[in-house]
Amino acid sequence: MKQYLDLVNEVLKRGTRKENRTGVDTISAFNINYSINLNEGFPLLTTKEISWKNIVIENLWFLSGDLHIGLLKKHGCKFWDHWADEDGFVPSAYGNFWRKFPVHGKDEYNDQVKYVLETLKKNPNSRRMVITAWAPGNAQTSGLPPCHLLFIFNVQYDKNGEPRLCVHLTQRSCDVALGVPYNIAGYSFLLHLFAHLSGMKVGTFGHTLVDAHIYTKKADGSMEEYDHIPGLMEQTKRKIKPLPELKIDSNIKTLDDVMDLLDKDTETIMSKFELKNYNPEPFIPFKVAV
Repeated sequence: MKQYLDLVNEVLKRGTRKENRTGVDTISAFNINYSINLNEGFPLLTTKEISWKNIVIENLWFLSGDLHIGLLKKHGCKFWDHWADEDGFVPSAYGNFWRKFPVHGKDEYNDQVKYVLETLKKNPNSRRMVITAWAPGNAQTSGLPPCHLLFIFNVQYDKNGEPRLCVHLTQRSCDVALGVPYNIAGYSFLLHLFAHLSGMKVGTFGHTLVDAHIYTKKADGSMEEYDHIPGLMEQTKRKIKPLPELKIDSNIKTLDDVMDLLDKDTETIMSKFELKNYNPEPFIPFKVAV
């Protein structure tokens, strides 16, 4: 996917060295924007292998609104283990605020996911189809506040007047090597799912990266094990392959149908979200800076 490799090259070209909370230095660049036409294929990287299972299960977990990582552990997804407490809870879990955002001054919550899906049916031209995971009272004190914090759905029309569902993601903190490939695929998955549930075709995924960064070794050469630059440079040398295609089971018709999958086994869940013709280059490991 050319947009991703362009992102890597832009950060390396104009980024500057910065310290951060992890203690591992980054090469950081401010304000990078790009868009991806999802009609050209599903944007799962082909220059290294990405786990499709992890994409699907993580986003079903988000959509569940659950604070506990039990669903992830059930399906062998370990990447949230770093951020959960000893009881398996993540206080800043994205989906909690997607599904239960506190209403100011009231003892009730707003289900933003349900609101967007209902609006797509009733008023698809609305410019208010916003979902935010950023609740200041939570985010300002969290060990890991939401990185991909705001996404907005928008319907556009093609030359034949057919509606195309688009989404724009705003991301405050962007780990280019580890996080961004999952963010691109995750929100593209959500776009496909919301379009499927709304009877529309997909359009464009737009992405704004506020602080796009690549973890790197210290200037004195220490912490080399966290250096993501060599692996990213290897990707830039690899051939970009054709993108895969996503097919969602036609029996998935409502949000309730999606939620019903949470009790199913991994094979059953993955059979509902079939990724065809994914033939990536070999996996490249990157060590996470916690």
